[in-house]
Amino acid sequence: MSNHSPSAHVRDLALAVFETNGRLVDTGNALVRPIGLTTAWWQVLGALGYSPYPLPVAHIARNMGLTRQAVQRVVNLLLANGLVSEQPNPHHQRAKLIVLTAVGRAALAGAERAVAPLDQAILDQIGADRIVAAVAVLREMNAVIADSLSPTADPAARSTPKDSA
Repeated sequence: MSNHSPSAHVRDLALAVFETNGRLVDTGNALVRPIGLTTAWWQVLGALGYSPYPLPVAHIARNMGLTRQAVQRVVNLLLANGLVSEQPNPHHQRAKLIVLTAVGRAALAGAERAVAPLDQAILDQIGADRIVAAVAVLREMNAVIADSLSPTADPAARSTPKDSA
């Protein structure tokens, strides 16, 4: 049992996520640099590659927890390098849909091949059940954070008798 308060456990989780994110970015850059990508490029290619339909920049940003401006900068580089193309968006005239090109699909496949040994090492060390549980916890944490930042969120409605003790 830890001497931490329950809220300190949340802080420990947040710090571990920050640390892991930094390591993922650095490792991702090292893994995909030989195929001409960066982690940021790979992240956007992956968002498009795993989506069942083309997405506008704003949706990519929202799905990835990034700013629209940061994603637009990456998309502009991907466009210039022929990894993505723009298509008309029937729902919004100005917000073009971003689509992987054949070159972009090949780059994403190359990134997936590059990371496969690391994925397997993580799976072997941690196990599928614990990874599934970790994903569920992170998604729930993300939802709580998103809800707390919602303009309609009422902090008083979220307080419990325990909070006022």
